[in-house]
Amino acid sequence: MKYRLLTKEQFENLHQEFARFLASQSIDVSEWNDIKLNKPQIAVNEMEIFSNIVWEDVLTKTSYIEHISETTANFFKCDEHEIHRIAIQITWDINLLTQEGFEWLMQHPMDNSVEIFKGTKTYSAERNLEIFDLIEKGSALSKGDLYEYFNQLIS
Repeated sequence: MKYRLLTKEQFENLHQEFARFLASQSIDVSEWNDIKLNKPQIAVNEMEIFSNIVWEDVLTKTSYIEHISETTANFFKCDEHEIHRIAIQITWDINLLTQEGFEWLMQHPMDNSVEIFKGTKTYSAERNLEIFDLIEKGSALSKGDLYEYFNQLIS
């Protein structure tokens, strides 16, 4: 499997899409229920194929991701051949995971206790696999507003 299996919640949210996926393989509801009951490995295989299709679609469309912890914020712009990163480190007692802490950063981005780094690298593996790895390590998809804000600020 290229990515991971979608969670139960993700499958529930994509119920209609999964039904269309099964229908595209001429598997109706009764046959799917029979497969789940009597051929669980085939059911797992179908779920893995569907999961890979969903992940591939989502990752291909991903342009920005971000990861925020108590004292760091990482904003990524995912181009076709390279990934750009803006890393922010807070050097004093501010918790970026709180609304108050994050608002402080947005109001004081050039404060002496804020260190901002910018870098670009080409993907060392397949683009979507690298983005998936960042997501699995806690990054989240974003619209890119914060990346673009800090990019303009430091350019």
